[in-house]
Amino acid sequence: MSELSKTFDPAAIEAKWYAHWEKGGLFRPARPDAAPFTIVNPPPNVTGSLHIGHALDNTLQDVVIRYERLRGKDALWVVGTDHAGIATQMVVERQMEAQQDKRTNYTREGFVEKVWEWKRESGGTITGQLRRLGCSMDWSREQFTMDPHFTKAVVKVFVDLYNQGLIYRDKRLVNWDPKLKTAISDLEVETREVQGGFWHFRYPLADGVTLDGPGMEGRDYIEVATTRPETMLADMAVAVNPEDARYQSVIGKYVTLPITGRRVPIVADDHADPELGSGAVKITPGHDFNDFEVGRRAGIAAGDMLNMFDAEANVVQTADGLIPDEYLGVGRFEARSQVVAQMKALGFLIPHVTRDKEGDETAHEAEPRTIQTPYGDRGGVVIEPWLTDQWYVDAATLAQPAIEAVKSGAIEIVPKTWEKTYFNWMENIQPWCVSRQLWWGHRIPAWFDEDGNVFVAETEEEAQAQAGNRKLTRDEDVLDTWFSSALWPFATLGWPEKSNLVAKHYPNDLLISGFDILFFWDARMAMQGIHFMKDVPWKRLYLHGLVRAADGQKMSKSKGNVVDPLGLIDQYGADALRFFMAAMESQGRDVKMDEKRVEGYRNFATKLWNAVRFAQANGIGASTTLAAPTATLAVNKWIIGEVIETLGALDKAMADLRFDAAASAIYRFVWDRFCDWYLELVKPAFVDGEKGEMDAETKLVAGWVIDQILVMLHPFMPFITEELWSAQGERPYELIVAKWPEPQAQVDVHAKAEIDWLIRLVSEVRAARSELGVPPGAKLSAIINDASAQTRARIERLGSSLSRLSRIEEWRFDETVSGGAAQIVVDEATFVLPLEGVIDIAAEKARLAKARDAADKEAKSLAGRLSNPAFVEKAKPDAVEKARADHAEKSAEAERLGAAMARLG
Repeated sequence: MSELSKTFDPAAIEAKWYAHWEKGGLFRPARPDAAPFTIVNPPPNVTGSLHIGHALDNTLQDVVIRYERLRGKDALWVVGTDHAGIATQMVVERQMEAQQDKRTNYTREGFVEKVWEWKRESGGTITGQLRRLGCSMDWSREQFTMDPHFTKAVVKVFVDLYNQGLIYRDKRLVNWDPKLKTAISDLEVETREVQGGFWHFRYPLADGVTLDGPGMEGRDYIEVATTRPETMLADMAVAVNPEDARYQSVIGKYVTLPITGRRVPIVADDHADPELGSGAVKITPGHDFNDFEVGRRAGIAAGDMLNMFDAEANVVQTADGLIPDEYLGVGRFEARSQVVAQMKALGFLIPHVTRDKEGDETAHEAEPRTIQTPYGDRGGVVIEPWLTDQWYVDAATLAQPAIEAVKSGAIEIVPKTWEKTYFNWMENIQPWCVSRQLWWGHRIPAWFDEDGNVFVAETEEEAQAQAGNRKLTRDEDVLDTWFSSALWPFATLGWPEKSNLVAKHYPNDLLISGFDILFFWDARMAMQGIHFMKDVPWKRLYLHGLVRAADGQKMSKSKGNVVDPLGLIDQYGADALRFFMAAMESQGRDVKMDEKRVEGYRNFATKLWNAVRFAQANGIGASTTLAAPTATLAVNKWIIGEVIETLGALDKAMADLRFDAAASAIYRFVWDRFCDWYLELVKPAFVDGEKGEMDAETKLVAGWVIDQILVMLHPFMPFITEELWSAQGERPYELIVAKWPEPQAQVDVHAKAEIDWLIRLVSEVRAARSELGVPPGAKLSAIINDASAQTRARIERLGSSLSRLSRIEEWRFDETVSGGAAQIVVDEATFVLPLEGVIDIAAEKARLAKARDAADKEAKSLAGRLSNPAFVEKAKPDAVEKARADHAEKSAEAERLGAAMARLG
């Protein structure tokens, strides 16, 4: 046994123990004959730093892997980082810009080597931070999505999917970032509210046609409206609803576009909503996702759709050559202003008219609108839907087995409520664009000859063999980062090579992921895993919420409410932050950041530290038995039973992935049952001023219970538990690889009933003393009326403990009490505490009445506010939630004070 310092200092033990675990290889699976348990971490970007979302995600994973390791599993937690194509290329390019350098000064190969240099020097920040959090990952097998073996897997998957007809090249609209000059995924698009305009234009009907629909008789134009006037330069149709009576007569007719003079058809399509605006919609299939689908339904092939922008979103000539020269080379927003000005000059702009209070009219060019505008989350510019040739995966075909896997239960989604969202997206899945116009990433294994024919192969030699003597040029594009990370559960195990690791650890047992990447990563892993491995990638998928600011808002740098987990670790220790994350993680709900609670869990760790110091001071050391020691004393039988019940609750919570319930179970046991009650009950009493000696049985039981606490708490608080485990005495192994509790005992119901009765009685006496203002040092008498034989016997057996814990000098039965007294009822017996001469009873009644009335008044005021629909419906949700919490608190306070008054009679 090594003596603990007086104060608990997390920083002093965290670095020591993590280095010890990692150096000793204790995170590696090392039980070849044991059942495997495997999880993979969602690989963070190699450019990343630990944020609060990472802290939640990785804490939950570490809780699970440490728990399963303690239960004897051959536990593997695969760790690695993602090459993060766009993010990493941007970081390196920014560094080059700072040195007056740029990517285009280098060959592709030269720039890629620059990225690898950056990765070797600066790419390990987040892995060091994960260590600080205590993540017990198998660092000996750390993965990177650009490692040679991983690249081999990526290339094989691409080639196999291509040969199976599941990857193809197509011309479609993509989210195009004009700053980065690449297609980006939906995940990399963020929607911002922008103040813009809604312009209304007249499109003249061609061939002398006029409208004859209701309210439009004789009109020689169709009115359209748009938030992007510049796109009219590439309009190819006007759509109206087939059921809209106003336009029935002109379906199949034409309009002549102002400015370009292009003649375009009027088509019938349900996309046009008769209830919105004029009911007619301009269609620019080359620059709008909805219009693209309308255009295809109207029979316009993607290859024939007009493109009016270059890669930087400057205007270029369309295939039909109808855009006036003055627009060519102009940026999209400048082109917008030019179009509006020209339409106004030509008389085709319909002004937006407003009236003031006096009825005076004012004409405006556009109707003001708040527009949901897509921005690139990295480039920071407005995203342009752009028609390009890209590589696509037939996601609809790959999705079918992944849908069935969830329906059949082969994959269990927790919480189950996410299944509906999963099915809805998967059943309506769109082709997946997997090509990116970058230099950093997995280069697409495709080569083109001079006629544009494509040859896909794992190597250039194989492609050349397919092409014969034709000269080949390799595709410049790289693959979407999500394409490679979709292979994470099996490529990290060495696939496509066959190995024992793949055979043993695939499928993984569990994936823990934020719900926000359900489609971008989780669903794609399900698709690729089932397709290539013929089995699901993991048996269970746990989706957790976001970590939000204390007021419920989403954290963002712009709001200034981002919380740095490393700062919290510096202040309170990793164990406290981890326990907070687990305790607050309730299935399906976001986590609200609350630094006070993190501080509270630091206090929890300190309480445990002090409890073990108390044990050491009384000669209590490490236990030598997995089974519970033999106990004869009720208090020892009771605490053994409490261990058994806590263990059962903990195991059930972990089986159900209820992290909050698991944390709550161990917290209640440690703080309440063990520290607050057991240690008080077994504390050596003072006899004639001398401290007594703790009996041998209690020392054995207490030592065993501390060991059980350390093991059960270890997944949540690994650092303090390992330190205390070591300090308690010599061990054959570190706590991280110890054995999960096996008490091999039963709950003693009689001991449980007796000690629970004692706790209830002492708690009631303490509450009465506190509520009635009895001085802490005052000794009282207790008169017990209507006591059963069992209660009398318990008082006889437990009298000394009862007196010490509740400060009762004597216990008497069946006496009449005159004057003021407090009354407590426990089971069948009434305990009367005479208070004459101890407190001023009249003054105490007055104080209680005043406090009760104040609490009651506040509770009624809050109830009135909550019953007002205007408040509940219009106030911020957080304000309503706080009002409900305050109402509950004040109502309970009023009830408690009323009960205290009643005790006084």
